Amino acid sequence: MPTRTARTAWNGGLNDGSGQVELTSSGVGTFDVSFPKRAAEHADGTTSPEELIAAAHTSCYAMQLSALIAEAGGTPISLQVSADVTLAPDPAGGFHLTGILLTVRGEVDGLDSEGFGAAARSAKDTCPISKALTGVPITLDAALD
Repeated sequence: MPTRTARTAWNGGLNDGSGQVELTSSGVGTFDVSFPKRAAEHADGTTSPEELIAAAHTSCYAMQLSALIAEAGGTPISLQVSADVTLAPDPAGGFHLTGILLTVRGEVDGLDSEGFGAAARSAKDTCPISKALTGVPITLDAALD
């Protein structure tokens, strides 16, 4: 299996510095990052590690769920997946991720809501990004459209 690479160039300190994250393997883009914008309610054109984790998690989860739906005898027509990744101060110092909410709405042939829910829960536990994030509580809101 391949290895994927990203890189960040950072200049300055935490609060006065900024950087750019480059998606090196794919070459699809370079994105600005800044701690003050990371900690603010509005990103104002910058990304953050949390948003990148959310993107990785939703895409991984959607792939895993589509495979598990097929294994259960269903046919995935469409899956809409979002992830809310929350950053907060860590009582031990610094910051930490306090939780991830995965929300999925699916259009699926051949599975009822119970079967879809079972596949959705299994995908939450078995997608590689979920496995990598075992130190963060992950909750799931799954329903058929």
